[in-house]
Amino acid sequence: MSQNIILTHEEIEHKTQRIAYQIYETFGDDEELIIAGISKNGFILAENILKKISKIMATKITICEVFIDKQNPLNPVTTSIPKEIYTDKNLVLIDDVLNSGTTLIYGVKHFLEVPIKKFKTVVLVDRNHKKYPVKADFKGISLSTSSKEHVQVVFENNNSYAYLV
Repeated sequence: MSQNIILTHEEIEHKTQRIAYQIYETFGDDEELIIAGISKNGFILAENILKKISKIMATKITICEVFIDKQNPLNPVTTSIPKEIYTDKNLVLIDDVLNSGTTLIYGVKHFLEVPIKKFKTVVLVDRNHKKYPVKADFKGISLSTSSKEHVQVVFENNNSYAYLV
């Protein structure tokens, strides 16, 4: 299989900076914000966005990791922090790639089990053909792909990239 780079490290840095500003524009006047990254790459992306947003936003930010069984999303979704911490708070749910929408919609469902003030979703790559009616409020790039193509994001120190296979 061949790889086609769709985002270079510099482009990912630029996209995450832009997303950080979009989050700031949405939540900048609020006292508290929860950034929830879907385990593995979504959480890494959330950490990268947190580094950037902390430089421009004075809001108290709590980060949490969201654990979803991607093979069986009906299994219970868990988080690295208790529900009481994000109840009645503003929340941003982050994942690296929006493929079918399954992971993101089950993540959204989990957080809607408690009252949330304002809720937004973020993805680095939105593949544009979804199984579920879920959308990303903030996205790095929209990409039209065939169902046979797959987007992979690799996070490495100073050499992150996204490619299409």
